[in-house]
Amino acid sequence: MWSGKKSQPPIRSLVGEGTRLSGEIRFRDGLRIDGEVHGDVIADGEARSILVISEKARVLGKVKADHVIINGEVTGPVESNELLELQPKARIVGDVRYEVLEMHPGALIEGELRPLKAGERPALKLAASNDA
Repeated sequence: MWSGKKSQPPIRSLVGEGTRLSGEIRFRDGLRIDGEVHGDVIADGEARSILVISEKARVLGKVKADHVIINGEVTGPVESNELLELQPKARIVGDVRYEVLEMHPGALIEGELRPLKAGERPALKLAASNDA
């Protein structure tokens, strides 16, 4: 997962606030979205990836990356291969697939939650927990 041994990939790309993109976005390393995207946002599968969808951001399309942090709105399916963090203002309308899920109070999902490995018990992390 995202232990101290592995550093997070750098965020090299930004969709700024007030920007609206239409079409698929494919990225490597890290991407932060503060604007609006109408289309899929997918990490290139070769390297570890991080995707941040900020409080002011909106994505209408599929979202897929290793580490996904959402505090804005996503309308479409979400898939996180390692860690999915849903911040208090996260709003998802669509099915969610994850390896590990961290969900803060206030986050909302309208869709089905399913672990990536269907036969195993999903790993859930309580956001309010003091355990490290």
